[in-house]
Amino acid sequence: MKKLVLLSLFSIYFYQISVAQEIKAYKTFGGVRFEMDTVTLSLKQVLEIVKVNPKAYAELKRAKANYSAAGVLGFAGGVLIAFPLGTALAGGNPEWGLAAGGAGLILASIPFTTAFRGHTMQALDLYNNKDQTSRIKPEFLFYGSGARLIIRF
Repeated sequence: MKKLVLLSLFSIYFYQISVAQEIKAYKTFGGVRFEMDTVTLSLKQVLEIVKVNPKAYAELKRAKANYSAAGVLGFAGGVLIAFPLGTALAGGNPEWGLAAGGAGLILASIPFTTAFRGHTMQALDLYNNKDQTSRIKPEFLFYGSGARLIIRF
């Protein structure tokens, strides 16, 4: 009896996930946060969900390549900045050229992050069957006793 109840609960849960309307993406400082019916998703999970739409899947794979490149450049830049800072804190003679190179790598990762966000939004627009003619998305949100108009590009 317990197995039957557990099985039915799991089937209801997975049915709700499969019937879900759309995937929403929210831009964050370092990338994008994905949500579907108030459930936070990872990029890997979104890739699996989007596989049913070939155009959206190809666009999201392009976005993932940019995300990987930005991550590698950002990590390498952070390591190159951390070594001279650690040496300076320890009282040694730091190589500030490494820190400058690391800053350059971090700056080089910014266009990849921007491309990642753009390709991600395009892929989700394709998946959610939204109109592709306009990228302007006005939202009218209520907060307590006030309201806010947000226009996203």
